[in-house]
Amino acid sequence: MGIEIERKFLVKDDSFKKDASEKHLYQQGYIEGPFMATVRVRIIEDTGYITIKSKSVNFTRYEYEYEIPLTDAQEMLTNLCGNKMEKYRHIVWFEGKRWEVDEFIGENKGLFVAELELKSEEEAFALPNWLGEEVTHDFRYRNSFISQNPFNTWE
Repeated sequence: MGIEIERKFLVKDDSFKKDASEKHLYQQGYIEGPFMATVRVRIIEDTGYITIKSKSVNFTRYEYEYEIPLTDAQEMLTNLCGNKMEKYRHIVWFEGKRWEVDEFIGENKGLFVAELELKSEEEAFALPNWLGEEVTHDFRYRNSFISQNPFNTWE
């Protein structure tokens, strides 16, 4: 069983970029339906993935992710996903923790969100100085919401 324990924060500035060890382009979309979970199709560079995530309880949710053929992911994004988005994901190591900082592009340009996956909800971690407000429980910062409600349309 896959479990994701994740915390999300807004990013105050782009000073994290000087410490980023990797940067990858993500293209992703969501398959809509009356599911009790979110179904995401994603392409990272030249690899396709399909992911199923349950609703969160506190900081935890079930997550199942599988690599799929690139052509299948491309076809799913084109034919099954009405809401799509793109972002760059920067990997930044800070005090032994791997932070994923998403720099959204297109209609979501200007939005930066940092994520940290943990082993337990009680796991301690240090906060980099480029972090802002925690938004873990704010549904507006979920990628599935952002894909339907672009950041640049928010009031």
